[in-house]
Amino acid sequence: MKNKAPIPHVEMAAFHYELPSNRIAMTPLEHRDASKLLVRKNKSLQHSSYHLLPELLPTTSLLVFNNTRVIAARLRFKKSTGGEIEIFLLEPADGNYACLNDLEQSTWKCLVGGAKKWKNDELLHASNDIHNNKLQAQLVSKKADHCLINFQWSSRLPFEKIIAETGNIPLPPYIKREATEADQHRYQTVYAAHEGSVAAPTAGLHFTETLIKKLSAKGIKHSFVTLHVGAGTFKPVTAALIGEHAMHEEYFQVHIDLISELGNSEKTVVSVGTTSLRTLESIYWIAVKATRNKKNEFSSNNNLGQWEHLSLSEEILPSRAEAFQQLKALMNENAVQSIEGHTGICIAPGYAFKVANVLITNFHQPQSTLLLIIAAIMGNEWRSMYTHALENAYRFLSYGDGSLLFIDDTA
Repeated sequence: MKNKAPIPHVEMAAFHYELPSNRIAMTPLEHRDASKLLVRKNKSLQHSSYHLLPELLPTTSLLVFNNTRVIAARLRFKKSTGGEIEIFLLEPADGNYACLNDLEQSTWKCLVGGAKKWKNDELLHASNDIHNNKLQAQLVSKKADHCLINFQWSSRLPFEKIIAETGNIPLPPYIKREATEADQHRYQTVYAAHEGSVAAPTAGLHFTETLIKKLSAKGIKHSFVTLHVGAGTFKPVTAALIGEHAMHEEYFQVHIDLISELGNSEKTVVSVGTTSLRTLESIYWIAVKATRNKKNEFSSNNNLGQWEHLSLSEEILPSRAEAFQQLKALMNENAVQSIEGHTGICIAPGYAFKVANVLITNFHQPQSTLLLIIAAIMGNEWRSMYTHALENAYRFLSYGDGSLLFIDDTA
């Protein structure tokens, strides 16, 4: 019997660096594609800018964007005493984002500021109910890491419209200011389509419609995945080892058209952001699972656990092209147009990338799971790159500058 594949022994203390507060971008630049871009290729660094991307990428590139849309997840409610409680939407109680179309009531997992002061039988009323939707919140239960809340309203509007009229865009916790009207636009990608995220896929914030057209004019294709970014993306890793950290799970959906594109071995797959990267790598492992289990009933609903890829790696693995060609065949055989589910994959140093050849991403927080992805690509070189970025006045985190990382150094 084979031994179970070991979880990577990664000490989080090795991924600390000093991030001065004045290096954290509190606001976006006036022009999205004016952000600086630090290019790492063939183990050397080059300064560039997002608007020059068409000159930096090979014509064989397939850019993969995350087309999720950020919802107005911050809601404020009043208690009968006049005090306020902030409710932060995390995800639907049942994990099904179709509930954004719910009429009259919807149940969600939420974070609650001041939950101890909220009695279970007290109905709260929305503080900012300017359209008189009579939005109310009722506490269903308190869990270890969230509260279950049922929302009710009187108007015949879907929940996504209710929160758009009532809530605020949820800027990351390190942006120490209230969201403005400008953030309603700038904390969304220009191609955002599917409501559900509580944080933006920030690598995509640098792209404009003009830049995408310039990329297309060069023959560079693009496609989309959907991954609804959860608040867990900001969850600090408090464990000493990554193996002791419980990774957050996020909903994803990938259409058969992209599966078909990924079956082309000649494509240079450029992941725009870590959310796209996690989705692409997850769908590879799901393809492996589906192929191995093809004698069982095929399902379009698939989940991938935090370390599940380790056990899947114990057998001989197909190439990217083989995996996606086989998955496409299964999808066609079962008349399935898209694969969806939840992924909790944790990409840490030692991970061998199966799909992405290139990553476009912002600069990430110290000791974060996102920084581990950078280290999985670059090894210990991540530290010298981040030091170089800090010394050259790059702006960090969500509204900051970015990097272009050639994963295999041959793309």
